[in-house]
Amino acid sequence: MKKTWLKSAVLSAAIAACLSVSSAYAGDVKDKTVAFIPKLTGNAFFESANVGAQNYSKKVGYTVEYMGSPNASVADEVNVINQAVARGVDAICISSVDATGLNKALSDAMKDGVTVVTWDSDVGEDCRTLMVSQGTPDILGKMLVDMSVDALQKRGVDPKKKAVKYCWHYSQATVADQNSWQKEGEKFIKANYPNWVNVAPDNYYSEQDAEKAVSIGASVLEANPDIDLIICNDSTALPGQLTAAQNKGLNKSKVTITGFASPMSIKNFAKSDIIEEWGLWDCGVQGAIGTYLGAYLAAGNEVKVGDEIDLPEIGKIKVMPNDSLVPGSKTGAKNNGVVLLPERLVFTKDNVDNYNF
Repeated sequence: MKKTWLKSAVLSAAIAACLSVSSAYAGDVKDKTVAFIPKLTGNAFFESANVGAQNYSKKVGYTVEYMGSPNASVADEVNVINQAVARGVDAICISSVDATGLNKALSDAMKDGVTVVTWDSDVGEDCRTLMVSQGTPDILGKMLVDMSVDALQKRGVDPKKKAVKYCWHYSQATVADQNSWQKEGEKFIKANYPNWVNVAPDNYYSEQDAEKAVSIGASVLEANPDIDLIICNDSTALPGQLTAAQNKGLNKSKVTITGFASPMSIKNFAKSDIIEEWGLWDCGVQGAIGTYLGAYLAAGNEVKVGDEIDLPEIGKIKVMPNDSLVPGSKTGAKNNGVVLLPERLVFTKDNVDNYNF
């Protein structure tokens, strides 16, 4: 993976940092097994995150077991959680398909002595230790709108003057992260582009089902033949929507489609000029951070808000309060909070070959 955290200079610095860590600490981490649980298996985003987690764990020395279901459902994730606990893992690092549906299963796991970390999509803040977030809702909501504006301008649309017709297409309203980005994106649009018109205020949902994403995408285009912009803040919805546009003979000069998905899953659409630009973050790094923190806390290490954790080959990350993601959320005195990824990425056909996830 061509990312900065794998470059030799960073590696050298990390090795130096590791030398200052006690051997007992390193041994504790290397004894740990972390169950890495995606919303669903078979999706490019989650499979890429697993590759990053596996590669990183082998370098550092702990064990990652990738456990999941091909179906994005609460029942399936609960079943996987229970399987992980039964197998005796030390920690669970999970991306939740529902903001509250896993709370009991994860609380029970914690009572059984299993450390719980979330990544990508969160659960109740008292049902896990740390959340590894790709960014705060305002950062990501604004990023989605900024990419939309840039792509509109590149095809000759003035986003400040035109009554841009747009909508949102993503998985479902119960997925905490995607829903928060949509809400913050709407706030940003209303504040900066009041001339825009949301043609589907209730949004389009395709439930992280690849086939449904294509059919819903086709419905969007059929119901709104003059739509200017479709924002897909979901890694299944975006390729589905692009497939629907391609099937209808549309390209980026006719309709602007953007959102979040891995570069490799969208590369061919970009090369075919169906999409101008899209974004994400390095999900491999996110998988690495999440699983490492699971092992780190399972080893008995404690952190609190304001602390910095030095991750080998990645660098320092700071523990933030839970209300940095969800206003009003409480944060425990120790081993509870949020950490953010260091960067987010924007892809185009000109730079997509620089990435392999």
